[in-house]
Amino acid sequence: MAIFTGAGVAIATPFFEDGSVNYDEFGRLIEFQIANGTDAIIVCGTTGESATLSEQEHIDVIRYCIDKVAKRIPVIAGTGSNSTETAVMLSKEAEEAGADGLLLVSPYYNKATQKGLIKHYTTVANSVSIPIILYNVPSRTGCNILPATAVTLCREVPNIVGIKDATGNISQTIEMMRLADGCIDLYSGNDDQVLPILACGGLGVISVLSNIAPRQTHDMCAKFFEGDIAGCRKLQYDAIPLINALFCEVNPIPVKTALKYIGFAAGPMRMPLTDMEEENAARLKKEMENFGLI
Repeated sequence: MAIFTGAGVAIATPFFEDGSVNYDEFGRLIEFQIANGTDAIIVCGTTGESATLSEQEHIDVIRYCIDKVAKRIPVIAGTGSNSTETAVMLSKEAEEAGADGLLLVSPYYNKATQKGLIKHYTTVANSVSIPIILYNVPSRTGCNILPATAVTLCREVPNIVGIKDATGNISQTIEMMRLADGCIDLYSGNDDQVLPILACGGLGVISVLSNIAPRQTHDMCAKFFEGDIAGCRKLQYDAIPLINALFCEVNPIPVKTALKYIGFAAGPMRMPLTDMEEENAARLKKEMENFGLI
């Protein structure tokens, strides 16, 4: 059984101006997501600035999210690392805290071989019992989980169940799903490719857009599963200008700016990320207005 179906939000982590985690605002953001139909919360991913959280902060943010959600929807914890030992530690902590699943980004910077990826993921998976979604984002990690590798992991490791595909390479996705023959739960990792990923047999999206448009992103998936392909396509097409604005600078700079526009005290980014350029911020605000968010 899939961990979730539909739109999961890759949730941002609000900070105070001094850089500490703003848990009260994080709680507000979680409640906003649940009230507006989000199907799952993915905590401490790229959008949550996991790369600049300390290990203790990482664990604390995961625990807070799990406790706040209180089993109303699934919580998937981002526990990947370029160190297998660290990924094991974080994954164990998330399981103990009550996570419904884990999202494991491929080891970054190290540029592991496909053999190394299989050994890394198998080691982490064997350290826990909850289900795992692989996260393939070569543009950030410098490492591509090839189709045969993803299929091997999902077939041979019982609790590795799916993949967040942020390759942007639909040809690779199709080849992976052809080889998988149903053994991979596929999620889009790109908001501009929800429709084509669903058409490839995907179960949903792990979404940045959902931070500010949770209802619309949920509906995009729901319409597809209801057989309203035209309705899904319209929502996808209508969202493209806003999605492009959300990625005109590196994520999560634009989405944290966008959260401020809809009334959330998302706070600053942690360095080396910086405030959004004024011209890009104006473009983002305009597209949010066009989309009816402000």
